[in-house]
Amino acid sequence: MRREQYPKRPDWQKRCEDAGFSFHSIDGVYWDEGVCYHFERREIDELERATKELYDMCMAAAEHIITRERFKELAIPEAAWALIRESWDRDHPSLYGRFDLAWDGKGPPKLLEFNADTPTALIEASVVQWHWLEDMKHRLGGGADQFNSLHEALIAQWQWLKSEHGYAHVHFTCVGDNEEDGGNLDYLRDTAMQAGIAAPWIAVEEIGWSEADLSFADMDNQRIDTLFKLYPWEWLLADEFGNNLRKTSMRIIEPAWKMTLANKGLLPILWELYPNHPLLLEASFDRHRVLGDFVKKPLLSREGANVEIYRGGEVIRAEGTYGEEGYVYQRYTPIPRFDGNYVTIGSWIIGDAPAGIGLREDVSEITMNTSRFIPHYFD
Repeated sequence: MRREQYPKRPDWQKRCEDAGFSFHSIDGVYWDEGVCYHFERREIDELERATKELYDMCMAAAEHIITRERFKELAIPEAAWALIRESWDRDHPSLYGRFDLAWDGKGPPKLLEFNADTPTALIEASVVQWHWLEDMKHRLGGGADQFNSLHEALIAQWQWLKSEHGYAHVHFTCVGDNEEDGGNLDYLRDTAMQAGIAAPWIAVEEIGWSEADLSFADMDNQRIDTLFKLYPWEWLLADEFGNNLRKTSMRIIEPAWKMTLANKGLLPILWELYPNHPLLLEASFDRHRVLGDFVKKPLLSREGANVEIYRGGEVIRAEGTYGEEGYVYQRYTPIPRFDGNYVTIGSWIIGDAPAGIGLREDVSEITMNTSRFIPHYFD
């Protein structure tokens, strides 16, 4: 694994926008193709193997949390417990997730967290960096490839959801004025439509409720039977119509049981179930059980908000609005640094199979929503 520099494509903005990636320059520089990361095939194989093993461990952890009813430790409100049990018992299917890993190509990758409910940075990891690879092969060499089957895997998973679970008509929702979420949602809608699914869009604030039918409805008063939400479960439960989720038969992607995995409380439970596992970092709900340098993470933090790194007497903090729900403590591991930039690897799971990676860079060890996205290739 090494960092390399290449000239940017002269039409890179247009290539991004043609793929639906309008927010390529949000906060100044987001998509950054002046550099890339070069992997060896054996390193890609290791990432794929680790991702599958981590997913299997997480599924076992979800079953453990649900059967042992360890919801309070994860600050999951009691109003959601029945929803979680029901979705698990009925095998409500999942679409995707993303593991964030610390790895420099040496030793085993280390799990930092699992984005199991509302992972983003998808369109850039899928079609946008693939287009970069296709356009750059004359510079990278004819044998250049990419760990990226995301587009095909998403379409195949939607086809499976349609044929095996009857998800033929899915409403897609996110906050109406969020450009980044909207771009990711439009991309997911496109993959669903390529799988033959009707995929209308509705802003989450426009979703209505019919008490007569005990159902949610869109702006045309059409019943919403299946909803894909790029909107966190804890926000959904706290919203005006949140209590109505227990009254309706509406199916939701990601399903309610994903609340057990989209929570930093998963980290100490994984360590409890798989102590000293080479892919894991020691983690605990109790600060004093993690000796030495550590990272303090809110249970429900997103995009690095309110994360604190305690390293060698120094404290690195990211601002945010999380923390009231409680914290976990994870042993510190160095984030790989190349040319003064810290890089984390986001490894995607579609259904239950690894499907590709995306890399994020920052001058800080805490990956945030402003961290740059960097393309990759392997030989």
